[in-house]
Amino acid sequence: MASYKTIPYKGEAYDEKELIAKSVEYYNWMEKRRTVRDFSEQPVPLEVIQKIVLSASTAPSGAHKQPWSFCVVSNPEIKKKIRQAAEKEEKESYNGRMTQEWLEDLAPLGTDWQKPFLETTPYLIIVFKRIYELKGEVKRNNYYVSESVGIACGFLLTAIHNAGLVALTHTPSPMNFLSKLLNRPENERPFLLIPVGYPAVNALVPDLRRKDLDEVLFLYD
Repeated sequence: MASYKTIPYKGEAYDEKELIAKSVEYYNWMEKRRTVRDFSEQPVPLEVIQKIVLSASTAPSGAHKQPWSFCVVSNPEIKKKIRQAAEKEEKESYNGRMTQEWLEDLAPLGTDWQKPFLETTPYLIIVFKRIYELKGEVKRNNYYVSESVGIACGFLLTAIHNAGLVALTHTPSPMNFLSKLLNRPENERPFLLIPVGYPAVNALVPDLRRKDLDEVLFLYD
């Protein structure tokens, strides 16, 4: 028996025509989402970031443990320290850790170890996954942590796009420096570093092709 109090589910219902139209509209809107590396310094209201995080927190999670923490950084000194630490790791990756194949795959994107956007953008959202919870001295397990936090990050990126902002999923490796710089507790591990803001006026993005439907959808009917 469920121990949670239950309430009636109240969702939206559409006829077939509306259903198809909404799915097409949503796809066309989402297809415009792009990863951006050139950010404006234009400020973003904190309330917008707060609501974006709340939207991310509506994601499903294993046993409803919600094993995530969203650290929002706007302090210039902390952003500078994060950039310095991230660039140190990235420089080592580009100059020895990455395989030749990896470097060849990145070459068309024009990326390198320098990450000025970590200071330019008004906010950095650092997502931590909570491996377990501490209830006093007692550890309580979380379940499907990476899967749950990954879904929440998808919700986060969609909410950012919905707000008319842009983002970049940045994963300097290793990322342990984020735990130290932000003084996070021992039960958390850095998962994703996401600069968020407005695109720079002259922002450019690669002219990429996304996979067609028949490359990603496999029907068993």
